[in-house]
Amino acid sequence: MTIKQFVFNALSENTYIVFDETRECIIIDPGCYEADEKNELKQYIAENDLKVKLLINTHCHIDHILGNNFIKNEYGVKLVVHKKELDNLKATKFVAPIYGFPAYEHCDPDAYIEDGDKIEFGNSTLDVLYLPGHAAGHIAFVNEKENICIAGDVLFKESIGRTDLPGGDHNTLIDSIKNQLFKFPDSMTVYCGHGPNTNIGYEKQYNPFCGEATN
Repeated sequence: MTIKQFVFNALSENTYIVFDETRECIIIDPGCYEADEKNELKQYIAENDLKVKLLINTHCHIDHILGNNFIKNEYGVKLVVHKKELDNLKATKFVAPIYGFPAYEHCDPDAYIEDGDKIEFGNSTLDVLYLPGHAAGHIAFVNEKENICIAGDVLFKESIGRTDLPGGDHNTLIDSIKNQLFKFPDSMTVYCGHGPNTNIGYEKQYNPFCGEATN
């Protein structure tokens, strides 16, 4: 499984394309807003002969969904989210100008996914993990065999997602991290919604919000 990361928009959000040897791929959290960002994504897909099968949001804060409508129209795929993110998704059309994204184009989800569901593409599978706290319907995607987790804005290198937005709750987020993410092997790579990758063991030891020093 190959994971390609792009950094898009003014909030430096990480967008991911995940694919395997079949060339089927999924797109997670398309933050592409400007024309050059959209072209960069399109060029990578074309150059690698990828077939886009699905569009997924870990959560529906504006920086992670700016490219939803573009991806749906460009590749004719379905958008899936957790149902508890509908409020955030609907609110984006009103808050987008406030955040400096007046050209944001809204689109509704086509289906919903929940904890324990499986995302299948090519020969690959990602397990859906429900991790509320940063957002009410935040989900992550895990493949234990390949030792990877695409975690959105739950856990960052030496940090955690903010909890002061609608649907956020600090205690819930810490619980999600410690009781869900930290059950995985220390060597598991975590692909974050912002910033560099990290791994479970490093965050257990060094994260000032949820690591060993806070226990």
